[in-house]
Amino acid sequence: MKKFLCMFLCMVLAMQALTGCGGKKTGENGVVYVYNWGEYIDPETISMFEEETGITVIYDEFDTNEAMLPKVEAGASKYDVICPSDYMIDKMIQKGLLAELNFDNMPNAKKNIGAQYYEQSKGFDPENKYSVPYCWGTVGILYNKTMVTEPVDSWSILWDEKYQDNILMQDSVRDLFMVALKLNGHSMNSTNKEELEAAKNKLIEQKQKSLVQAYVIDEVRDKMIGNEAAIGVIYSGEAIFTQRQNPDLEYVIPKEGTNVWIDSWVICKNGENKENAEKFIDFMCRGDIALMNFEYITYSTPNTEAQRLIEDEDIRNSKIAFPNLDDYENLEVFRYLGEEADAMYNAYWKEVFSN
Repeated sequence: MKKFLCMFLCMVLAMQALTGCGGKKTGENGVVYVYNWGEYIDPETISMFEEETGITVIYDEFDTNEAMLPKVEAGASKYDVICPSDYMIDKMIQKGLLAELNFDNMPNAKKNIGAQYYEQSKGFDPENKYSVPYCWGTVGILYNKTMVTEPVDSWSILWDEKYQDNILMQDSVRDLFMVALKLNGHSMNSTNKEELEAAKNKLIEQKQKSLVQAYVIDEVRDKMIGNEAAIGVIYSGEAIFTQRQNPDLEYVIPKEGTNVWIDSWVICKNGENKENAEKFIDFMCRGDIALMNFEYITYSTPNTEAQRLIEDEDIRNSKIAFPNLDDYENLEVFRYLGEEADAMYNAYWKEVFSN
């Protein structure tokens, strides 16, 4: 009898360890490790997820895709959910770093993300096996109407000498070269050495004429709001925010074409909490949650239910937030071009800044 009672007690303790003190299953380990861009989620949505699921979110931030990748490859921090950009997702798939998704466990990701965004994602995730779109947008020109009086419709204005020391360019290899490649009539995914040489020379010309005030990323937003520059290359989501703060700012997609970018949720293959990761992604795809994140970060949401819930009619119908891409030509999604092309882009990038 004592042996039976002892065995029974052990079984009870084991069940409690699996289900938690409250008898509610909270996932494999009761945690999920999330790695995301800085200021790229409404913190309240994380608190809501934790409260509703009992799963604790361990949350880290990165500044660039290039800073994120080595940490994931090293495996020192076993992240479960990450939010990389298009071309980096392509690279991570090729390196075997991502797990295939089970959409049956993420019904919101199936029903609330617009089909057109999954279609665009095929440029870097051909079978839509590894990623769920989270935010998307375009890259364009933001200009101050009190400082720029002529019509703006081309990347060429970034080489106009009347705006010397008044232009902000992106401090990002692919975004910077995208501008010059598009201006020259080439694909932003070019691996042609002659085309890249021409783009490099164009960027060196711009730099040597002291047209560029600064190469920036997030700072373009504050500088443009504060009237510290006349023109800046900017992401569309940032443009929405700046216009709310400074009505003199206007955003355009240049006629030569641009990048349509997508940042998506993915799950790491070596993550230890896949079930919790799927719950996290599915929660973020809920219409009301996606709306909260859209209103917090102002980058366009691919969540059609969230779009429907936007109360501000001007935002809901905004051509910056939700442009009709059929109205534009030569739009592309960044692709991963391989290590040889990466090395070539980086070498040309260094040449631009050494001249």
